[in-house]
Amino acid sequence: MFSGLKDVTVGRLPGKVAGQQFLIQDCENCNIYIFDHSATVTIDDCTNCVIFLGPVKGSVFFRNCRDCKCALACQQFRVRDCRKLEVFLCCATQPIIESSTNIKFSCFQWYYPELAFQFKDAGLSIFNNTWSSIHDFTPVSGERNWSLLPEDAVVQDHVPLPTTEELKAVRVSTEASRSIVPVSRGQRQKSSDESCLVVLFAGDYTIANARKLIDEKTAIEANTVILHESSDILNLLTCSLRLHHLASKVLDNLSWVVTATFKSLKGIRNRCRIVSDILSNFAVIIWQ
Repeated sequence: MFSGLKDVTVGRLPGKVAGQQFLIQDCENCNIYIFDHSATVTIDDCTNCVIFLGPVKGSVFFRNCRDCKCALACQQFRVRDCRKLEVFLCCATQPIIESSTNIKFSCFQWYYPELAFQFKDAGLSIFNNTWSSIHDFTPVSGERNWSLLPEDAVVQDHVPLPTTEELKAVRVSTEASRSIVPVSRGQRQKSSDESCLVVLFAGDYTIANARKLIDEKTAIEANTVILHESSDILNLLTCSLRLHHLASKVLDNLSWVVTATFKSLKGIRNRCRIVSDILSNFAVIIWQ
């Protein structure tokens, strides 16, 4: 617990909270960093504070706070009787605000070496993030109590890194390219009408493969269709994994074969398990 603090930088190092509940209350002008996973976190009556929370298995609840800037990951997020909060959020369920105003959200982007393991210990998926799908229990006609931070908002301008020697040892980075949670646009207006469907089979390397795909694919490469539901395409897998090296004629022929195969699919559900076991975490990528 941190209670009644003023004008200090405090925190908990990895392994010090270890999945327990945590309470922050009556703090003013403080920088607070919890570099560990926890069960639930309640933050009451805090003013002008910077708060970082590692993965929270259950809920994070802000009550009667104002002028705070936060970065956190949790299963449930709720704000009540608060004003002027900025939150870089990863949340598995729809965030909720109630009787609150001027609440701004952006996507969580944070890294330190232990963070990925803490997500696993907290039972949170780095890919399940509804940070921008806000539900306001007390909307005001003609007004909006929440908004999204600019897409180019720099995390460190809002939630600066710790400055004490003890907490600096955690080796934190807020670069989007290193973030444990993939940075997403949320409900912001898309810059393009193009879209991409990606399917990865569950397995030991699913997360690693997904992150590799996110890191390597450019906007141009994203115009793909992922096909994965038929055992009839097993013979195409080896070549398909390297489609970007093939000549355009081969691509056209392969696209025709796959299209014809999928037209004849019946009762695919009974074969999905067999395909999944064989393919593991691979997918067939057909370039359009």
